[in-house]
Amino acid sequence: MNSNYFAVVMAGGVGSRFWPVSTPEFPKQFHDMLGSGETLIQKTFNRLSQLIPKENILILTNENYQDIVQEQLPSVEKNNIILEPAMRNTAPCILYAAMKIKKINPEAVMVVAPSDHWIEDELQFAANLQRTFDVCERDGVLMTLGILPTFPNTGYGYIEFNKLDSRPIKKVAQFREKPDYVTARKFVQSRHFLWNSGIFIWSVSAILDAFSQYQPEMTELFDQGFDKYNTSEEKAFIQENYSKADNISIDYAIMENANNVYVLPATFDWNDLGTWGSLYDKLPKDAADNAVVNAEAFFNNATNNIVRTDKEKVVVIDGISDYIVVDKDDILLIYPKKKEQEIKNVSLYVAEKLREDK
Repeated sequence: MNSNYFAVVMAGGVGSRFWPVSTPEFPKQFHDMLGSGETLIQKTFNRLSQLIPKENILILTNENYQDIVQEQLPSVEKNNIILEPAMRNTAPCILYAAMKIKKINPEAVMVVAPSDHWIEDELQFAANLQRTFDVCERDGVLMTLGILPTFPNTGYGYIEFNKLDSRPIKKVAQFREKPDYVTARKFVQSRHFLWNSGIFIWSVSAILDAFSQYQPEMTELFDQGFDKYNTSEEKAFIQENYSKADNISIDYAIMENANNVYVLPATFDWNDLGTWGSLYDKLPKDAADNAVVNAEAFFNNATNNIVRTDKEKVVVIDGISDYIVVDKDDILLIYPKKKEQEIKNVSLYVAEKLREDK
């Protein structure tokens, strides 16, 4: 394996649209959402370790999840778990990780990958990643993997490239925010838009140059602690300064401003597992298109449902279609799939009412 290859796994989200399984105390990346025998973060780590030395894989997470990460990824050294003392979106944490990697290896190329994506063809993923690494080792560019859209999804951001560009790797024209359905349909029909996977690849020098140009104040803030990174003094510096960084995503901070951004259309199946509906799409179904995780389910006059419970629970469903049925500890959720985007707000409402009742 190439010792210049590094990975940063982002594992700090709370996955609130997967409530009640995913909670702020134990979010979705630490669950076996598909009943595969591995949690999402374990799948991500094992996928990346096909190409990247395990000692070069950094886990970036909230300090509240340190014990969970160590339990689920026992081969990861404690020093490779980067703890965020405050929620500050993806740009500050990526800058922080890039500076730590630079101090280890200034020649490094790195991939930034979410911990909660589902990728089935891992050989193709490794081949695509290798191709982007080769480009980033040679050229000072910022790269991302784009996903060929299969339908007009309104839950994803899109990447637009020049439709006359016949090269395998495309220069990005612009990033587009999550569209409405009509706009998404136009994107798909035009055949020069890709879903934004949120997987980024670049050399450490290229991304730090971009931060210096487009986020000079944030760069100066983190650069003040450069001598302390990877030492016993790092934690105190980060505790004091991390919350001073702007709360901004890498897309807004860098990718939408830089003019050296390229995208490789991916050749692997991908799902960001953002909602119960996206999980339903990946699960096997019975003859009535019902999907089940963990439960022993019996259906009558019921179609297109997704059922997930704690193991060995028996569930009997009659007469409902297109519903999400989730039983977790002391919470039972029965909710229409077409309203799944509301679950995040429902979880907040329920938590607030339960606090009031106490």
